[in-house]
Order: sequence, then C-alpha cells, then structure tokens
Amino acid sequence: MLHNIRQDLVDKRTALVNQLRGLLMERGIVIPKGINHVRKELPFILEDAENGLTHLSRELFAEHYQKLKELDQAIKSHERRIGRLCQQNQRSKRFLDVPGVGIIIASIIAADIGDGKGYASGRDYAASLGVVPKQHSSGDKQVYLGVSKRGNRYIRKMLIHGARSVLKTCYHKTDKLSLWLQALIERRGFNKATVALANKNARILWAMASQDKGYEVRAA
Repeated sequence: MLHNIRQDLVDKRTALVNQLRGLLMERGIVIPKGINHVRKELPFILEDAENGLTHLSRELFAEHYQKLKELDQAIKSHERRIGRLCQQNQRSKRFLDVPGVGIIIASIIAADIGDGKGYASGRDYAASLGVVPKQHSSGDKQVYLGVSKRGNRYIRKMLIHGARSVLKTCYHKTDKLSLWLQALIERRGFNKATVALANKNARILWAMASQDKGYEVRAA
C-alpha cells in the first residue's frame, strides 16, 4: 500500500512538472527537463519582473510551485515510512547490502518474493519480472530485442533505476563488480549493461531469500 500511494504521488508530481514546463514554454520561458531544474529555476522566474509574466500568471505558477513542494514533502514522508518498514524486516534489511538496492527495491521485493520458494531458480524469478532480454531465434542465431515487458512493471522499473545508478558511478573503480560493468558497457553498451545488472540483482535477491543468507561479494 505504501508503494502504491508513493508511486501515485510520484506520477502526479511528474505530470505537474511537465505541465509547468509546457505552460512556461508557451510564454517563451524554457526550463530543461528534470524535476531538479524546475525546483531550482521556478523561484527565480517568479521573482524576475522583466520576463513578461502577468501578475495573474505569477499567482498561478506560484500555486503550482507550492503544490510541487507539497508533493515533494508527501513523497519524502512515505519514503521515511518505507525506510522504517524496511529496517524492521530482516530480509529487506539484508537486501540493502546489494549494490543498486535501496529501501524501495529492498522492501517491495521482500514483500513480493517472500522466502523465494515460489520460484525454482533466480533465473526464473528474474524472468517473472521481465528483467531478461527478449530473444528471437533464427537457426543458430539469437537476436536480443530489448528488455521484456512482462511481469511486475513497478519492480522491473525500480531494478533498472537502481542498476543505472550503479553504472553511472562504476567508472574508475577497481572492485570486481565495477570492472565487470566497465567491460560489459564497452562490449554491449550502457543500456544493455543496465539490464544485465538488474537481472543479476534479481537473481542475487532470490538466492538471498531462498537460502536465508546475507549478500556475498563474488566475481561477476
């Protein structure tokens, strides 16, 4: 329930930010994509008396900016609740040791996977989430078409986001995981490497749940 409510707030915030950017663009004011850009630049836009905005426009944009701040606070409040819940559960607490896994992923997968006995292997669990490439076979050749769209969309998206954050910081690191990721990015590209790590993490989390153990650093 916490995850559903939080995601609904995130979706509303995204829609509000897109609306703000669109309305400002109609008035010749361009803000780059990204919530942080809107948070940073909108207060200055409201204070700028030379940008041509009418008094009524400023009132309306100020009201939308207040809604954005309220949504930010509501989302943070739910994330604190998720964090407390995550720390209270031994399985989700252990999951936090996996690179790319934070309180959102740890808590939702702990709720989803249970003791892992519902899946024969980590590969099966990853496949159930759709964090495996779709394949098209032609003779002896297999062509990867991109990530599958089946399975739990929310968990898949969170795993991808978590994996992407790890890849962005893996450069110039010398631990086994980072070296594996650097080589994978070189061979397959950033996006496919992201899916590969998301798949790897899903399998690791299944193993931790099914074997009731902590995270073990292994060679990739």
